[in-house]
Amino acid sequence: MSKILSLFFAILSIAFLTAASFSISHSGWLTLLFALLFVATAGFGFVVKARLRRKNQPNA
Repeated sequence: MSKILSLFFAILSIAFLTAASFSISHSGWLTLLFALLFVATAGFGFVVKARLRRKNQPNA
């Protein structure tokens, strides 16, 4: 995975976690939404990393 793409996923994940921490005092539903968005973003980042690694592997 390129450095730019991994930086994008890292910043987006941290933004969702920060939003979840701020929304704890306001709304439980917003907290849940931002937590789910964080999990989805982190999971999608791992999926992209695995697919790119598999695509770039030489065939043995």
